[in-house]
Amino acid sequence: MCGQKLGTVLATNLLWMVFAASEDLKIEVGPSSRVAAHIGGSIKLTCTVTGCEAPTFSWRTQIDSPLGAKMHTQGTKSTLTMDPVGFENEHSYLCMAACGSKKVERGILVELYSFPRDPEIEMSGPLILGSPVTVTCKVPKVYPSERLEMEFWKEGSHHPEKLHEIVEDAEGNLETKGLKMVFTPTMEDMGKSLTCEAKLPMDELEFEPKERRTTQILQVNIVPKNTIISITPSNTVQEGDSVTMTCSSEGLPPPQIFWSKKRDSEDPLPLSENATLTLVGMRKEDSGTYVCEAKNQFGKSRKEVEVTVVKPLTVEISPGPKIVAQIGDSLALTCTTVGCEAPFISWRTQIDSPIAGKAHNEGTKSTLIMNPVGLKNDHFYLCTASCGDKKVEKGVQVELYSFPRDPEIEMSGPLILGSPVTVTCKVPKVYPSERLEMEFWKEGSHHPVELHEIVEKAEGNLETKGLKMVFTPTMEDMGKSLTCEAKLPIDEMEFEPKERRTTQILQVKVPPKDTRLLAFPSDSVKEGDAVTISCTSADIPKSQIILRKKTEMGDRELEPTDGIYNIHAAQLEDAGLYECESKNEGGSEVRSLILDVKEIPKYFSPQLLALYCLSSLVIPAVGMVIYFARKANHKGSYSLVDALKSKV
Repeated sequence: MCGQKLGTVLATNLLWMVFAASEDLKIEVGPSSRVAAHIGGSIKLTCTVTGCEAPTFSWRTQIDSPLGAKMHTQGTKSTLTMDPVGFENEHSYLCMAACGSKKVERGILVELYSFPRDPEIEMSGPLILGSPVTVTCKVPKVYPSERLEMEFWKEGSHHPEKLHEIVEDAEGNLETKGLKMVFTPTMEDMGKSLTCEAKLPMDELEFEPKERRTTQILQVNIVPKNTIISITPSNTVQEGDSVTMTCSSEGLPPPQIFWSKKRDSEDPLPLSENATLTLVGMRKEDSGTYVCEAKNQFGKSRKEVEVTVVKPLTVEISPGPKIVAQIGDSLALTCTTVGCEAPFISWRTQIDSPIAGKAHNEGTKSTLIMNPVGLKNDHFYLCTASCGDKKVEKGVQVELYSFPRDPEIEMSGPLILGSPVTVTCKVPKVYPSERLEMEFWKEGSHHPVELHEIVEKAEGNLETKGLKMVFTPTMEDMGKSLTCEAKLPIDEMEFEPKERRTTQILQVKVPPKDTRLLAFPSDSVKEGDAVTISCTSADIPKSQIILRKKTEMGDRELEPTDGIYNIHAAQLEDAGLYECESKNEGGSEVRSLILDVKEIPKYFSPQLLALYCLSSLVIPAVGMVIYFARKANHKGSYSLVDALKSKV
């Protein structure tokens, strides 16, 4: 077996030497001998050598200017990367490769162009019927700009618009070139197109595209006009009656209608964004000037109408007559008086305690703002309006609650298989807390987990209430849910939601296990052998695999691929202690092995080894020939064939 193996090695080495001696040194470049490169883009020039296992590469320009690129060589291939391509890269590049005393070189011509984007159509403003507009078409960052050809036209134009060339500077020697036209939009232009076409006809360079086109559809707009108001039944309204006002206007795009009411020395009061404004139960203070304004993004048109109403003194509170407010929110109570141009309005509680809010009076309206709402605002509020000898009063009940957020599930730490964990569910800032009802359960739990109540003080008289449980995670818990449900069933109060629920999916972390660190084919190899070091682990979630080699200078972290680290030709320095750490959120596990690399004596060449093994085969063979010869002499003759047959 030893003789057969060494004979194969010898034959392979001899064939390799014959092949190496017969192969010439050749060089190839790519992607071709002439390359078109886009300015601002990237390009790679490659140089590949055959006939040499370890050639030496160098790159230069034909005029020995700076390369303006990065060189990377691996084996018999060298790459020159230009990223980004600039004017400094417009050269003929030479790649030279040397192998011993042999040298070869090959050139690549890099020619530049820039045609990065489609033409860009820009307008000086929107297309408004009858208003001149300047339209430009630009082709940005063109090189060589003198080769650029452009056309710019409006569809169906019987009288071609006059075009003007424009040139703008860009980066370096790049230019932005274009054409512009001025025209006045008509309704015939609606839906027609503007087309801009640009060509860079450089037939001597291979690149795409050499022609770009942009088309834009024209949208002609009309400023609102011919605004009209119709009123039903009339602009004189009796107390308590209703009035309907309708506004229409022409424009494109169709204008939006805005109703407002004029106010002395103040901004108009916005009322509606519908074409029809209906005022129900008119009061005296509803008298005044109502304004219809028709707007689109290109202009506006307005029309006014005067409405007159006579009304008695009344007061209304909104919202009311009962309002439910959440503690911590803001609440605004609005008291509106009609039947008096300048009423005196005041607020109080039914038990004359502080109102715990700020009142703001404006004309016939007063607003009481409570921000933030607190327990001190739990009152029946009264708004009193006085006008001369007349006095009216209206009340509203403010009722409070606090149920601001969904239950919050918290864990004392990550869910690790077999490690007890404390889980709490809290409902923050509840009021009234004694009305709170809670449930907390784990999906699929055949043995209900013991629950413990918790209470924490919050702001004022608010409380954070909750439940907690302790359990030990198993693999059956993976993907199951924890659900916490809280209810504040105060049926006499109108608020939503009265029930909140939080669900959390359990993700059980499994510490790494069954971590294996192996070396293939063996942890004891000869110098030059290929070795594969493999580290695997079975866990959830999938572990991070960290492979290190221990050295006197400290740990050296390796970079395995999917837990596999390959040593293509083991060297003596590859010998030593290797350590693999499998780590995830559940913990970590470490395994190690010692790789032994045996040195091959430098004086013991493969040829000498083959000669030695051949001699070990020749000596027994000679002995066999002598033996069969002597045996034949006893018979008086000798035949090698007969001798071999006798062995068979």
